[in-house]
Amino acid sequence: MAVRLALLASVCTAPTLLSAAQAAPLGGHGRGGHAHPVANQAEPGGLALGGMIQSIDVRGNTRIETSTVLSYLVVQPGDSFNRDALNRSLKTLYATGLFRDVTLQRQGSTLIVNLVENPVVNRIVFEGNHTLKDADLRKEISLRTRAVFSTQIVAADRQKILNMYAARARYGATVVPQVIRLSHNRVDVIFNINEAQQTLVRKISFVGNNTYSEAVLSHAISSKESAWYRFFSSSDEYNPERVRYDAELLRRFYLHNGFVDFHLVDSTGELSPDHKSFYITFTIHEGPRYKLNKIGVRSNVHHVTPEMVKKHIEVYKNQYYDGTAVQDNATDMQEWLQANGHPFAMVRPEIARNPEKKVVDLLFDIVEGPHVYVERIDINGNTVTRDHVIRRNLPMVEGDAYTPFNRKYTKMALQDMGYFSSTNVDQSQGSAPDKVNVSANVVEKPTGEFSLGGGYSTDAGVMGNVGLKQHNLLGTGVDAGFSGTVAYYEKQADLSFTDPYFLGRNFVAGFDIYTVQNNYQTYQSYNEGQYGASIRLGYAYNRYLSQSWTYTVVDRHVGNGVPNQDYAGWQDDTPSVYVRNAAGWSLLSQIGTTITYDRRDNRMNPRSGYVVSAGGEFAGLGGNEKYYRVKANGAYYVPLDDLTGTHNWGLQFKGGVGYMHDWSSSGDRNIVDNFYLGGENLRGFLQGGVGPRSSHYPAPCHPTAANNTLAQARNGYCPGAGQDDLLGGTFMYTASAQVNFPLPFGESLGISGRGFIDAGSLSGKRVKDRSHYRNFNDPYYTPIGGSTMTPRVSGGLGISWKSPFGLVNIDGAVPIRRERGDRLYPIRFGFGQQF
Repeated sequence: MAVRLALLASVCTAPTLLSAAQAAPLGGHGRGGHAHPVANQAEPGGLALGGMIQSIDVRGNTRIETSTVLSYLVVQPGDSFNRDALNRSLKTLYATGLFRDVTLQRQGSTLIVNLVENPVVNRIVFEGNHTLKDADLRKEISLRTRAVFSTQIVAADRQKILNMYAARARYGATVVPQVIRLSHNRVDVIFNINEAQQTLVRKISFVGNNTYSEAVLSHAISSKESAWYRFFSSSDEYNPERVRYDAELLRRFYLHNGFVDFHLVDSTGELSPDHKSFYITFTIHEGPRYKLNKIGVRSNVHHVTPEMVKKHIEVYKNQYYDGTAVQDNATDMQEWLQANGHPFAMVRPEIARNPEKKVVDLLFDIVEGPHVYVERIDINGNTVTRDHVIRRNLPMVEGDAYTPFNRKYTKMALQDMGYFSSTNVDQSQGSAPDKVNVSANVVEKPTGEFSLGGGYSTDAGVMGNVGLKQHNLLGTGVDAGFSGTVAYYEKQADLSFTDPYFLGRNFVAGFDIYTVQNNYQTYQSYNEGQYGASIRLGYAYNRYLSQSWTYTVVDRHVGNGVPNQDYAGWQDDTPSVYVRNAAGWSLLSQIGTTITYDRRDNRMNPRSGYVVSAGGEFAGLGGNEKYYRVKANGAYYVPLDDLTGTHNWGLQFKGGVGYMHDWSSSGDRNIVDNFYLGGENLRGFLQGGVGPRSSHYPAPCHPTAANNTLAQARNGYCPGAGQDDLLGGTFMYTASAQVNFPLPFGESLGISGRGFIDAGSLSGKRVKDRSHYRNFNDPYYTPIGGSTMTPRVSGGLGISWKSPFGLVNIDGAVPIRRERGDRLYPIRFGFGQQF
């Protein structure tokens, strides 16, 4: 007699009933039966126990090797028919997940193992999914094709899919697994998905707010109530992680406004019965609002006096307490001390409340932190970049003091190299309590570029380009490359080489050899050719301040300008006298320098911080040009994470100013050297379309010609002649404000949007012969208009797409303020090249 045993019940199988029959097997039918103890010999319905197992016969296995089955058994030939051992063998076989049913049977001294194998997954199919792609779902689930099928795995995968939809605010989604049995013990698993609508936030409520209204607090958090105009945002989708982040935003908001005792009592999200909307409630305790009273500094660090750091205090008495500003001020003080000879100094802000007077006394306590030194720096993950290339960019070496300041800027230095897709800095205990080991962990990214393709640009027209660049040549950090472009209006080739650590020292050295052929005749009456070379040298004074020098020699040619001729040959499309005076060859020999102060968080893709630069150029070390010009530029970046709850929004403000002047009257004053405004630096206007230009004016009349007197010319009686040419200017300023924002589904496609307002102006006349616009009696008199400081302003929208074929930029802008004669260009389109 034997008794059937089974394991734990599955979701769809009831426990197997015990049945007593002569020579019945020990085991359980179906998936997940209950395991019952084997009856002892005295029980009439029990399996005959006792005696030795002489052999084990495995039956029913088609895919699983017999040796594999035997390895799972607890009992082996030579063991006795022991109840506990048989039960554990049965459980072990079930636990493998390979078998749907297992029974043990005794025939004399032979143990028979009867198996029914679980089927194999033939296909996994998703139906009804649109928001999530099949590839995304396959990455999340555990079930795989050609793997053993299990209802437990299917049930777990169903829940994983529901969690994925819940993360996308689709709490009403349903997933119904369907199993189709095939021949040869195979199955197809189909997940029928009903994605349902997004579960949006219907209402956000605040309880306990007395000082601020719900409208004000709603602006302080990232979650928003659903509205028809939020189709570009996901802020109205319910997300528990965002609600937790909102709790932190509320805390920051109240601390920023002086509520030192604020705390969040509770935050709840309730799903409506129809699963279509959420109701979020924040219960808060505000407490009183505090102002700053006494502000002091206490120092326990040798050679650091309170007077040394008081000048760095940026908060003041009687202002409302701002926790964020206080902490930022303490961090700035600490970094200043650590960078100025006190590496272990720490600044801790301490406050003392006075609830009766509702004031806070603030003390910046400067203490000596633990003296910890760098014992070893390990570089991990650099499969291409050489070890010394990374080390020379780090702000610390073995033996240096180890501070949060150094750790922060080590990570920034790794990011700024531009060779790695991800960077991380970890620390571990060294060989002594005052020593640490620092690990710089990096993941290399491709730094070589090969491009072969084409595109279109509003400035160059239809183009083809080829390029070969390596920004980290053989892992040495050397940047070298060649690029060439052939376009309808432009041809150019450039060979460049830059060594960021020339001769193993803090020098950036490099050179460029290039040729450019521009045909401006779509909006100018001349073309220009350049053949030149430049040598570059730069060095860094510290982490933020650097300077570069450049010497450039360029041979230029201005063509299609008709030489000076008598007025009788002029036509409406004839270049102006200023263009004709510039025709021919000229040599530019110029030296320039730029000083840059860079406090951006990331130089490759900045989101916060600022950068300013100032420099000048001096032409006249030989050549035909004798001028100098000075330029200054700046940019400021503001992330909008606190307002939007994402990293995809940001503001950027840019501005610049430039001035040039001829230091000798013997210079050529070639118009190709002037400043030009429009196009990329003032969107909505034609490239160079703002600023001084030759006016389309009645042709100068020769005083001896019949019926053509100067008086008639002044009155406009002579026939018109000449073309409006863009001449550039000597003083230019620009300003731009831009907000970058995500687009629906844009992140996965590499598409982002922007809105902008540009402003600027260009003035100053700089041409070869000034008499042509100063002297009306000049036979080639041509007025110059457009030289004004009045700002031009434009606004518009744009998108960028990192396509497989290159970067695509589209900007549409309309003039908000313009001057008569300015040339407009509302759409700028670029494709197939880097901008």
